[in-house]
Amino acid sequence: MYQSDITQFLNKLKADRPQLEDEQRKGRSLLWDKQPIDLEERADQQASRIAQTPYSYYQNF
Repeated sequence: MYQSDITQFLNKLKADRPQLEDEQRKGRSLLWDKQPIDLEERADQQASRIAQTPYSYYQNF
């Protein structure tokens, strides 16, 4: 059965480094998997924000 060069490379890489997929999962969890948002805390944060003026260098509002 035909396998492309890229498929052969990936299969060899996975065979040489069996821990690779676990490392990828750990990296993904650091960057993408987020904790659930506390809605009450989020509402408090939104309520405490100060509205920014449209042009911050113009002070005559």
